[in-house]
Amino acid sequence: MKDCQFRMAITLGSALLVTSCALVQPTNPDRTILPLREPTAPTYSELDARDVKAPPLFKVEAPKEAPNVVIVLIDDIGFGGPSTFGGPLQTPTLDRLASKGLRYTNFHSTALCSPSRMALKTGRNHHQCNTGSIMETSTAFPGNTGALPNSVAPLAEILRLNGYSTSAFGKWHETAAWETSVSGPFDRWPTHQGFDKFYGFIGGETDQWYPLVYDGVTRVTPPEMEEYHFTTDMTNQSIQWVQAQQSLTPDKPFFVYYAPGAVHAPHHVPKRWADKYKGKFDEGWDKVREKAFARQKEMGLIPKDTKLPPKARGIKDWKDLSGDEKKLFARQAEVFAGFLEQTDHEIGRLVTAIEDLGELDNTLFVYIAGDNGTSGEGGEVGMYNEMTYFNRVVETVEELLPRMDEWGGEFTFPHMAHGWAVAFDSPFSWMKQVASDFGGTRNGMVIHWPEGIKEQGGIRTQFGHFIDIAPTVLEAAMLPEPKSVNGTKQTPMAGTSLLYSFNDAKAKERHTTQYFEIFGNRALYHDGWLARTIHRAPWETSDLPPLESDVWELYNVRDDFSLSSNVAEQHPAKLEELQGLFDRDAERYNVYPIDDRVIERVNPEIAGRPDLMNGRTTLTLYDGMDGMLENTFINVKNKSKTITAELEIPEGGANGAILVQGGRFGGWSLYMKDGKPAYDYNFLGLARNTVSSDEVLEAGKVTLVLDFKYDGGGFGKGGDATLSVNGKGVAKGRIDKTQPLIFSADETADVGLDNQTPVVEGIGIGRVETKFTGTIHKITLKVKDEK
Repeated sequence: MKDCQFRMAITLGSALLVTSCALVQPTNPDRTILPLREPTAPTYSELDARDVKAPPLFKVEAPKEAPNVVIVLIDDIGFGGPSTFGGPLQTPTLDRLASKGLRYTNFHSTALCSPSRMALKTGRNHHQCNTGSIMETSTAFPGNTGALPNSVAPLAEILRLNGYSTSAFGKWHETAAWETSVSGPFDRWPTHQGFDKFYGFIGGETDQWYPLVYDGVTRVTPPEMEEYHFTTDMTNQSIQWVQAQQSLTPDKPFFVYYAPGAVHAPHHVPKRWADKYKGKFDEGWDKVREKAFARQKEMGLIPKDTKLPPKARGIKDWKDLSGDEKKLFARQAEVFAGFLEQTDHEIGRLVTAIEDLGELDNTLFVYIAGDNGTSGEGGEVGMYNEMTYFNRVVETVEELLPRMDEWGGEFTFPHMAHGWAVAFDSPFSWMKQVASDFGGTRNGMVIHWPEGIKEQGGIRTQFGHFIDIAPTVLEAAMLPEPKSVNGTKQTPMAGTSLLYSFNDAKAKERHTTQYFEIFGNRALYHDGWLARTIHRAPWETSDLPPLESDVWELYNVRDDFSLSSNVAEQHPAKLEELQGLFDRDAERYNVYPIDDRVIERVNPEIAGRPDLMNGRTTLTLYDGMDGMLENTFINVKNKSKTITAELEIPEGGANGAILVQGGRFGGWSLYMKDGKPAYDYNFLGLARNTVSSDEVLEAGKVTLVLDFKYDGGGFGKGGDATLSVNGKGVAKGRIDKTQPLIFSADETADVGLDNQTPVVEGIGIGRVETKFTGTIHKITLKVKDEK
C-alpha cells in the first residue's frame, strides 16, 4: 500500500501556509482485535498550529500483497449439472476458470439456502449462526432463531475492518424475517454485516423479470433496459462497482460476493437461452444422468469403479411416462439449462471486467456451483407457479401443458419435475434439503488464483465444507482470525483453511469431521466414513415418521464415492461411533432439538419465532407505505378481514391500486378501475374471483369498505365479500378459495400502488402505472378468526 498525502495551500494576506499530512498504519498492528486500535492522540501546549508538526493520521490497510477476493455462489444446482463437473449444462466461464485453476470434487454445502450462506460467510456451522433452516422457518430454539449472534462476525466485516472494500450483489436470505421492515433493526442487513455496498434482494427468491431490489437498505426501482433481467442488472452493478473502486483506490483490495438468484425457482430466462437446448433433454432424465455419470469418469472427476445408485424414492423411470409428460418435462429442463448458462455468461462478464483492470491474476476467485443440490421441490410434474408447493396445491400435467410455450417467461413462476434434480446431481441419489446424501450437499467448486496456485487444471479430492471458505480467505489475505470484533468476543471458526491443498494435490485431509442436518435429514462424516439417515423427501411435508424411528446407514466413502453400498451390518461398531459423534456435535452446536416440520413453520404462530405484528388484529396504513414483505404485514390468511379506506376522489374519477398484497401469482387487491371500486382475489394465478361495483364514485371524500367473511372450518377456505361506499352496499360476491399459507416470497403489500407484478391484470404494471390517482387519507385493516 502506498502512503496517501495531501497538501493544502492557504493564502492569508501575504503569508503562505503549506501543510503536509501522511496517512499511516501502525507497524505490526494487532489484527486479532477489530477494529484496529487507534494510537493515542498527542496533546500540545503550543498556541499556534504553525509552530507544530501534525502527527500522521491513522489509516487501516490490508497486508501488503493481500489479494482481491471474489466469491460466486450459484443457487440450487448440484454436482452433476455444470459441464465443468461432467454435467449437460454448459458453463464456459466455470470451465475456463477450472482450466487455469483447481476443481474441488469433495466439497459440501449444508443442503439448504440460508444455512449454506451463513456457513460460507462466517466460517461457523449453520446452527452456530442460528440458521438451522431458512429464515422463513425459524423457530424459538437456539440454533434456529434466524438471528445471527454478534459473536459470529462475518467474513465481510473482518475484511472491511482490515482495509478491504467490500460489496455484495444478488441474493441475501440471511436477515431474520421479522427484521425486514422499514422499522429495522438493520443489524443483519448486508450493509451492517460488513458490506460497503449491497444491490440485490433480501429474501430467498425473486421474480427475475420484476424483482424486489434494494440498494443498501432502500428499496429501489430497477433501471429500464431492453429485455430487463435481474441477473444482467446485478452484473452491471457489480462491474460498475469494481471499476469505480479500482479507479479511485487502485492500491486497496476488494471483496465481491456475487450471488445470483439463479437457478433457484422461478426459472426465468430469455427464450433464446432456453431454445439453445431444444431437444437435448428429449431422451429423459435417466439417460441424461447415465451420460453425466460416464463423463464424470472420463474426466477423472469420480473414481472409475464408482457405481450409479438408484434414484430417490418416488421418482419414475422416464420410459414409464406418457408422451405429454415427456414433452412437458423436457421443456422444463431446457429452460433450467438455459437459465444456468445465461447466469454463467453474466459471471463471465464480471471475470472479463476484472481481467481488463489487470486484477484477475491477483484475485482469489472462488466459484461455487450450488448452495445445495439441485431442487426437487417442483414435485412429480413441476409447477407453473412455485408458490403452489408452499400452499400444498398440486398442479397437473393437463394444467401445465398449455403453458409450455411461455415457460420461463414473465407470465410463469416455474419449477421443474423432481426427476431432473437427480439427473443434475449425478452420481448421487438425492437432492436439495437432503442433508444426509451427497446429492443434497456435494457441490462442485473451482478456485482460480494464478498468483497463489501453481497448477493449472488440477483436481482436489480432500473433504471440504462451506465453513472452510472464510478461513481460506483469511489465510490467503495473511489475516488472523479475530478474537474480538466490535467489542464482542468471537466464537472460534469451525472451518479449516483449504490453502494447504492449493499446491499439494496429495496433502492429507485436514477437515476430518462434519455433521449435517436439515429438517430431520441428518448425517455425520468422519475420516472417510458417513453415517446417515434419510428422514424425509423434499416433497414429503406431512405425515412424517417419528424421528426416533429413523434407520441409520453407513458408507465407506473413500471406496464408495456415490454412496451406493450400505455397510452398516458389516460395521455396527463404526456406525455406533459415528452416531455418538453426531449426538456430541448436535448438543455442542444446538442442532437438538430437531424440528422436521417444513410448511407449518412458515407460520410464526406455529414456529414460535417473533412476529412484527405480534398478534395484532388491527393495522392502520397510510399512503406511501409500500414494499411490506409478508412477514412484516398483518396475517390475513384463513381469517375474516375488513378494509376501511378513507379516500378523496378527484373530478373525473380515480383509478389504480388502493391496497394490495401479493402479485400475479397469488394475492388480493382493493382497487379502482374506470372510476369504479373493485376487489379481486387471485388464487395462485390459477383462479380469480372479482367483486366490483357498477357505479362510478363521485368526486369528494369517500369511505370505501371491503368486508370479507371467511367461511371458517380450516385452512384455505372461501368466503363472502361485500363492497360498500359511505355505508351503502354496492357489490357482493363469492371468493371460492383462499391461499392458506403464503402469498409470495418477494411480492409485497402496498398502499396506493402495486409493486412488481400486478395482482389484477388490466390496471397497469409497476409502481407508476398502478398508482392510485385519488388521495388516500388512511386505511384501516382489521382481521378476525372464524372458528
